[in-house]
Amino acid sequence: MTIHLRLASIFLFSCAALLSLPAATPAPQRKPLQVEPVRAAEAGQVNGQAYDLIVIGGTPGGIACAVRAAREGLSVLIVQHNRHIGGMITNGLMQWDALYAGHRAPIFNEVAGMIGDYYLKTYGEDSPQYKTARFTQTHYPMSLFESSVAEHLFNKLVSAEKNITTLLSHYPVDSSRDAAILTGLTLRKYGTSEDIQVKGKVFADATYEGDLAALVKVPYRIGREGRDEYGEPHAGKVFTNISSEKGPKEALDGTLNIHPYGHVQGTIDPNSPFTADGAVQAYNYRFCLTKEEGNRLLPEKPPGYNREEFVNYYRKGLGGGRLNGKGTFNNPILPGENHAYPDASWPEREKIIERHKNFALGLMYFLQNDESLSEAKRAGYRQSGLPLDEYPDNGHIPYEMYVREGRRIVGRYVFKEQDNRLAAAYGRSPVMTDSIAITDWSMDSHDCTWDRSPGYAYDGKLILTEESRPAQIPWRSLLPQGVDNLIVPVCLSATHVAWGAVRLEPVWMQLGESAGFAAALSVKKNQAPAFLDPALLIQSLVKNRMMITFLNDVDVASNDPQVMAAQYFGSKGFFSDYNAGLDLPLSTHLKTVWQGGFDQLQNGTLDVEKLAIAVHQASAETSEDTGMKRGEFLVQLWSKLTQP
Repeated sequence: MTIHLRLASIFLFSCAALLSLPAATPAPQRKPLQVEPVRAAEAGQVNGQAYDLIVIGGTPGGIACAVRAAREGLSVLIVQHNRHIGGMITNGLMQWDALYAGHRAPIFNEVAGMIGDYYLKTYGEDSPQYKTARFTQTHYPMSLFESSVAEHLFNKLVSAEKNITTLLSHYPVDSSRDAAILTGLTLRKYGTSEDIQVKGKVFADATYEGDLAALVKVPYRIGREGRDEYGEPHAGKVFTNISSEKGPKEALDGTLNIHPYGHVQGTIDPNSPFTADGAVQAYNYRFCLTKEEGNRLLPEKPPGYNREEFVNYYRKGLGGGRLNGKGTFNNPILPGENHAYPDASWPEREKIIERHKNFALGLMYFLQNDESLSEAKRAGYRQSGLPLDEYPDNGHIPYEMYVREGRRIVGRYVFKEQDNRLAAAYGRSPVMTDSIAITDWSMDSHDCTWDRSPGYAYDGKLILTEESRPAQIPWRSLLPQGVDNLIVPVCLSATHVAWGAVRLEPVWMQLGESAGFAAALSVKKNQAPAFLDPALLIQSLVKNRMMITFLNDVDVASNDPQVMAAQYFGSKGFFSDYNAGLDLPLSTHLKTVWQGGFDQLQNGTLDVEKLAIAVHQASAETSEDTGMKRGEFLVQLWSKLTQP
């Protein structure tokens, strides 16, 4: 039974909760939306077919991968295990988790723009809906939106691409391969034993769980590395506190062009074991709630309800009300009860999903009805309910649980905590010569277990705002060991700590689009992705306005060749901090260092770390101006590099 059918029973008991609530929120003049289904094929139409690219997982990262590859001329198959695409963006997240609101990747910014345009056209430029939904760095979250709107727009985006075939309610159960080349998959209809066969040239695993990667037996990990493995300061089992200070400091003082975040890491128990284990951070059902009178249902007591679980529960509270009366419900988590989920079969996962769903409903019921709370508090909580206009075929509950961390492949490079921190000898995170995307988020993690140390509130909760800086993500982290034509843009190769900066939908969408460009280049050159020349891939990304280097003062959407040059050479160590300074005079010292780095790049001897240090030193020295600007010289080098 699919998740959406399994959860439909919620509707039966939630409908019984007819509302008679005090102090209801006035109707926000919400305009109804009929979600347009994605254009989908039947299994018989797909069976036996061959595609240039097969994408497993209709997550935002998978969608970006598929759309980009289709626009580059590839035939693409998207396979989604349930009947709805869009991942967490359409399943209760209701915001872009980002700290930078500029251009980062064409498809991500296209989707963010589509959401803003929907609210602009529907409610008007001066409406609170548009002001809340438009993607801007003037506030955090930088954009809020309704799940139904996001699903509607993702469906339209995918359906518009004639080169994309979408197969719903299927997942891979077997594979065929020729040595290190994956050639085909057996896909099973969810909840049945009905199988079909498909063939492909390139494959992408865009699931939250890493299911295709595991199926084809590439190395992967679940859980936390120990501090001793990579020397990561925050690795392993660690007891922590969180501070309500804002950070990082550079964002607060305006020297780093990201939005400050509302928490930083607090104290850490120095006696923590810092050892490896199988703990992944907690999951939850991230319900959409509404405070709009006439558009809400209150849950009745769910199956297995145990009030003792909630009496002393530490994450109480209900949301709703920020956009058309709606908000996200992020409080109910069950640390430890998800540890078996990543490697579990779908029937086993269903039991874990059901437990998390009922726990979330139980927390709502407790807050709205339990006599341990005052009548005033209960009345206040009863103002929030499940929205009648969201998930109407699923009891008004999201189609998917929030899987924050599943498997992580062990790829051809492991992205680590040190890769997301300032380098020791210059003012930015370490340079990745094969960077294909950036993360602007800080490394973070929810609770991993209920274990506690005296004086410390959490096991494994991290918000490394002050320690993290915008970082480059290398292409090698998307390439698994042992299979040469598989790309993994979601469950990529990263440690548990570094995963916290990767696991955001804007980052995954950018990684997915880069993977789509790589798949197209692979098919064009008749080479497996593992054998692509990274330099050609990166040049292609730069020319297509993909951000591979975070710079405070560069707009990647610009057609200015200086921007392309800065993006490319930023992956080669030409900038020792987050400022390109393209309009600044070029000093003789810096020109000499840049020219030397370029010569080394061309003859294959470039050491990017040494160059970044040399640039840092040259930038601090006083020397004569060359009579030209920094951007002009970079364009000269870029032209030499890219000329036919």
